[in-house]
Amino acid sequence: MSEQPHKPKGPFVNKPVVLVAEELSEAGLALLGADFEVRHTDGADRSALLPALAEADALIVRSATQVDAEALAHAPRLRVVARAGVGLDNVDVEAATKAGVMVVNAPTSNIVSAAEHTIALILACARNVPQGHAALKGGEWKRSKYTGVELDQKTVGILGLGRIGQLVAQRLAPFGVELIAYDPYLQPARAAQIGVRLVGLEELLQRSDFITVHLPKTKETIGLIGDRELHMVKPTVRIINVARGGIVDENALYAAIKEGRVAGAALDVFAKEPCTDSPLFELDQVVVTPHLGASTHEAQEKAGTQVARSVKLALAGEFVPDAVNVQGGPVADYVKPGLPLAEKLGRVFTALAGEVATRLDVEVRGEIVQHDVRVLELAALKGVFTDVVEEAVTYVNAPLLAKDRGVVVELVTSEESADWRNVVTVRGVLADGRTVTVSGTLSGPRQIQKLVNVNGFDIEIEPTEHLAFFTYVDRPGIVGIVGQILGEHGVNIASMQVSRNEKGGKALIALTVDTAIPDEAMEQILSGIGAETGRRVDLSE
Repeated sequence: MSEQPHKPKGPFVNKPVVLVAEELSEAGLALLGADFEVRHTDGADRSALLPALAEADALIVRSATQVDAEALAHAPRLRVVARAGVGLDNVDVEAATKAGVMVVNAPTSNIVSAAEHTIALILACARNVPQGHAALKGGEWKRSKYTGVELDQKTVGILGLGRIGQLVAQRLAPFGVELIAYDPYLQPARAAQIGVRLVGLEELLQRSDFITVHLPKTKETIGLIGDRELHMVKPTVRIINVARGGIVDENALYAAIKEGRVAGAALDVFAKEPCTDSPLFELDQVVVTPHLGASTHEAQEKAGTQVARSVKLALAGEFVPDAVNVQGGPVADYVKPGLPLAEKLGRVFTALAGEVATRLDVEVRGEIVQHDVRVLELAALKGVFTDVVEEAVTYVNAPLLAKDRGVVVELVTSEESADWRNVVTVRGVLADGRTVTVSGTLSGPRQIQKLVNVNGFDIEIEPTEHLAFFTYVDRPGIVGIVGQILGEHGVNIASMQVSRNEKGGKALIALTVDTAIPDEAMEQILSGIGAETGRRVDLSE
């Protein structure tokens, strides 16, 4: 349940204390000015951090400080945690939300730096810059060995056309390349505006001379470029990854380069970091950097100034654009429990749709609409894009992400609700005209989250971490087939519901399972029951 963005504390008697636990840019410190008492500590040293938190009203960290439940328990006055960077891996956002502490980051601080580093690695890989540099400094003049290739007239495939992907596309255009991209969550018209043609993943793999990765790291994208995919590419292709380690299977990439199926690669990120030993480092065709995408003076300065502004806004009780766990404004107590439900509905919608909608309606019905429910629309949008884009999705940037992708969004409200006291529905129209809907409610005194309708099929199932949905023609024996296949793969069914529109008509199986269903099991179920559709939904963090 989301809390108010600030704890109900009285006005500050003395200057608010801002605890800076890691290095912050001078510009960021200057922005805090004389309005705050700025204290410094070593966030990586728990023995120093925990006592220092006792009087902190705000905490500014980078990546070395672990802001967990224990740290929050030592900070009774804390109102805001600010991460001077993009990721939030070291901040327990859920624990902060339960404690009523706002969490902010600097989501756009490094996007230009990351895009420019991508261009640098593309050129370095194409022209063998670091290899030639190392050879010459070693006393060898090897012009013929390090003959490279031009970008002119080449095809560049961009995996993921979010903010960084778009910046890369804009910077590559003057090189005379053909730009294609794979991003099922972007409208073709938006891609065309920046001179990029959307294609399927296989076409991108088969046609590209350079492939650059700009996807978020999710369970769906880990290993996306693996052995199978690297058997589809041109032998002259060069692969660049400045996004997240693990999206490109490093073992498969090593084998592909060794066997001559890939010409080269440039990597800034790795599956496990720090990475100082990898078989890829043995290959002369591979250019590597130690996660330098955000490592520019400008990016560090932007991160510092962005979080300093957010801290000032938060401690003044004002709207905070970069808040990631709360709206940044007052939310009615009656509406608050619906926020995590609406967010989950958005995530389920995206998993079921498998692509971006052209139009999205967030429909809220019941007595809840007597309150301001616009935040439920924001929560649903946050869920829709959480598993789609690289950057952290917030209540503020979610509408911008929808606009960037050409999605028309509307909030629909009505006090009438036939079956439930309150119900929230996310309904979207896809590019081919199909409609995907998912509805949910909060049930009983404990406000238990429940999915109550999926694509017109009535169900009543709790949205746990691992869900699956299959549609098929209603007939005997289907439940047994599904159960047997999952049992053979060691997947325990927590609950199963079957819904049908009529006897012998279309039917839906909705499952909650204890662990994710493997690809092989999904394929066996789809073929075994003759499913029309089948989707897994992963709601784990």
